[in-house]
Amino acid sequence: MSSDWSQANDAELVAGVREHDRGALHELFVRHEPWIAARLSHRCADPSIVDEAVSDTFLAVWRKPVWRGEGEVGAWLWGIAIRSLLHRLRPRKNVVERLAALRGSQPVSAEEEVLARVQYSNVGMALERLSPELRAVVQATVLDGLTTREAGQLLGIPSGTVKSRMSRARTELRRSLL
Repeated sequence: MSSDWSQANDAELVAGVREHDRGALHELFVRHEPWIAARLSHRCADPSIVDEAVSDTFLAVWRKPVWRGEGEVGAWLWGIAIRSLLHRLRPRKNVVERLAALRGSQPVSAEEEVLARVQYSNVGMALERLSPELRAVVQATVLDGLTTREAGQLLGIPSGTVKSRMSRARTELRRSLL
């Protein structure tokens, strides 16, 4: 394809990236970076971590564009982005917690606000009573909006296991909330 990728669909862009065409990567970035950054910002209030996760996402796409042609390219990119954010947050957890305590009046993301309200509600307490495996599946599918296949990839388990754990989690949550 020519160097003008503006008319290409996402699948063609990924194919271009596989051929190491920087123009294809640029067009993929232009199309998807705004919504990826916005969704990640709802999960992390630190813009520098969000920017790093977005950069990590497109660097991963450049290094290993392994979209298999199944599902939407956007869903594939989101799976990479959320894993990149989680990778950025895990090693910094203690630092992030200390900074959050110090930041005081810094604005929090919408998701943090909702989660803070839910945390001490009946739903929050019911979520806390779930086993870590069930809670991780609920977080990946409900809070992060991943498909069962993407959640399975993120958690390192088969998608069927994600479905069965989600079913068990729903049952336990219902029981806890009655």
